[in-house]
Amino acid sequence: MEQPSLDILMTKMSSKYELVVVAAKRARILNEISRPGGEPRALKPVTVALEEIATGKLKVERPKGKATK
Repeated sequence: MEQPSLDILMTKMSSKYELVVVAAKRARILNEISRPGGEPRALKPVTVALEEIATGKLKVERPKGKATK
């Protein structure tokens, strides 16, 4: 499985920074899930996270209202 293109990923996120944060958080969760079994994964957690974002399996909930600086 190839990583999804940046163009596809950017249609799902509002900025590249948001994409990085969401993918990293999901990859950490996937990594924690895989540790107890000890079995090596066929794909890296970041690749799986990016694929989930591209296919729409992973949705982002943004807080309502203005962001503070």
